[in-house]
Amino acid sequence: MEYTREIYWNIGQSLGVLLPMYLLAIAAVAFLTYQFSRRIKVYRQGQPLDRCDQWPTRLKQAIRGTLLQSRVLYQRLPGTAHALFFWGFLLLFIGTLLIFIQADLTDPLFDVRFLTGPFYLWFSLILDLAGLVAIVMLAGLLIRRTLIRPPGLDNIKDDWIIHGLLLAILISGFIIEGARMAVTELGTPLALWSPVGLLVANSLAGFEEATLRSLHQVTWWGHLLLAILFIAIIPLTKLRHLFTTSTNYFFADLGPKGMLAAIDLENEETESYGAATITDLTWKDIFDADACTSCKRCQDRCPAWATDKPLSPMKLVKQVGEIAFQQPQANLPETLERDVIWSCTTCLACQESCPAAIEHVGKIVDVRRHLVLMEGEFPGDEVTAAMEQTEVNGNPFGLAFAGRGDWAQGLALVDANTENTDILYFVGCYASFDKRNQAVAKAFVTLCAAAGIKVAILGKTEKCCGEPMRKMGNEYLYQTLARENIENIAATSAQQIVTTCPHCYNTLNKDYREFGLTLPVQHYTDFLADLIKGGQLQLQPQETRCTYHDSCYLGRHNDRYQAPRSLLTAAGAQLSEMDKHGRESFCCGAGGGRILADETIGSRISEVRAEMAAATGTGTLVSSCPFCLTMFEDGIKGADLSDQLTPLDLAELLVKRLPAA
Repeated sequence: MEYTREIYWNIGQSLGVLLPMYLLAIAAVAFLTYQFSRRIKVYRQGQPLDRCDQWPTRLKQAIRGTLLQSRVLYQRLPGTAHALFFWGFLLLFIGTLLIFIQADLTDPLFDVRFLTGPFYLWFSLILDLAGLVAIVMLAGLLIRRTLIRPPGLDNIKDDWIIHGLLLAILISGFIIEGARMAVTELGTPLALWSPVGLLVANSLAGFEEATLRSLHQVTWWGHLLLAILFIAIIPLTKLRHLFTTSTNYFFADLGPKGMLAAIDLENEETESYGAATITDLTWKDIFDADACTSCKRCQDRCPAWATDKPLSPMKLVKQVGEIAFQQPQANLPETLERDVIWSCTTCLACQESCPAAIEHVGKIVDVRRHLVLMEGEFPGDEVTAAMEQTEVNGNPFGLAFAGRGDWAQGLALVDANTENTDILYFVGCYASFDKRNQAVAKAFVTLCAAAGIKVAILGKTEKCCGEPMRKMGNEYLYQTLARENIENIAATSAQQIVTTCPHCYNTLNKDYREFGLTLPVQHYTDFLADLIKGGQLQLQPQETRCTYHDSCYLGRHNDRYQAPRSLLTAAGAQLSEMDKHGRESFCCGAGGGRILADETIGSRISEVRAEMAAATGTGTLVSSCPFCLTMFEDGIKGADLSDQLTPLDLAELLVKRLPAA
């Protein structure tokens, strides 16, 4: 027998069949196009933003994200289920497309049929299995949403419509196949290549042929109408993410990761800074809301939400969309709520986990910029005081800038203005003025000296890098500090900058490039790891147990995970990882300028993180960030864990492993 089948079996290819079918399809596509054109007009309320540069890279990114479901698979079980459903549904779509090509193009026009022979057998088997996988995965996702119901996963009308419609399309497809096979293929070798259809056919085998043909016709037209309905409602429901999420992969920020766009403060035509209304955000900020699938991954990863703060990144993005489409004149700070805006630590956990390439942090900082630059508002008096002290003395502590280098007295430093130096150590405010972090700075300089590295510092001419001020929304103060620091760095003979602070590292290595800084910048963990690898720095390993905290600004913002761990290994440390580590590390609570603010809502993020560290039973919590170390000093005391856990910077651990003189 010939391995093939009649495409429009029991339906026919008369004009009375084809004309209404194509008219319905054209109407659905036209409706879809019209509805999306209306949504595009709403996106265009936002400010211009070029996200079509480097289009080959963007295209590859979009294809990889869509076809390989690379971002979706990040959430293991639900992500795998969604990816398998997508691949199954995609194969069914491709199969339908091939049927259309043969039945309506190649066969009537050129008398060419390719759905025959071995190709047809594999075609039938693959589509059958794809349909089965799609149904099982969709049912699993429905059970998760309706019965398991993870906390925070809200069900809306769209969810019921989409799941019901997709299940109806998939199940009716197998009923059509089973009815056809019950009449034409039962008892033939061909039936074995459609195992699910065969199962349905066997269950229908007891019916008369006339009944099976009637069932087939009714279900076929019902299946067609469901498919047409599916196309038509895409722009009106969460199904729009089929287009918007895939497109958002193309529009995703190509980096540097987490970098904010600078405000042109010298533009005299600018009447307002930051985002007060939806038109102050970019079109991408509005588009993000349509790309959001409400999967709540960002919410699950958010340290603010986890500690009972009012910020849900998912809800904030959806709110932005609601404002854009329903009340575009609304005031963003009031509608989004100030406590929500000030709760963010800019840790990037939301963006790193988002399967739709949504950018949450920039929206929040833009609203903060308006509150600070236009309304003079901060989340507390302590933040206002820190800003004022930084304006006067170049540091948030309010200590005299002339004493910024006093911590280094007695250390072998060179004068970068008159001598050649291997590195310029950008110390940062905490290592300069905070006694606890001064010990870290001294340990780093000692390690460099042991490796024969000449170190210079700016001393009293160094100012705060401005990162906490910028993330709090004070772009003016940040830019003032940045320009002063760059000018002072340029006056030295330095050829390389190293910093012990991830916030300084991120700022100098990314943000300062906009203002002309060209020197290479390294975080000290990478710098020391290179020295050990090159044989310049020798350590005497001593066995010790510890856990390591990945700083958000060293980890997620800059993907620096390996160097700190290689240093711990070189020091002889036995590392016990916390449940949340690496890319999934939990924030200390200091980012986003929160290091300057009192934490008055919910539980303290640092205490929650300290409890995670204590659960490892190692007794030592190692970090490589002065903000983190400061937060852990307070968090361990606040959680009453002082007898169980000691916070330590990595440099302090390493300096104890230097060979005895």
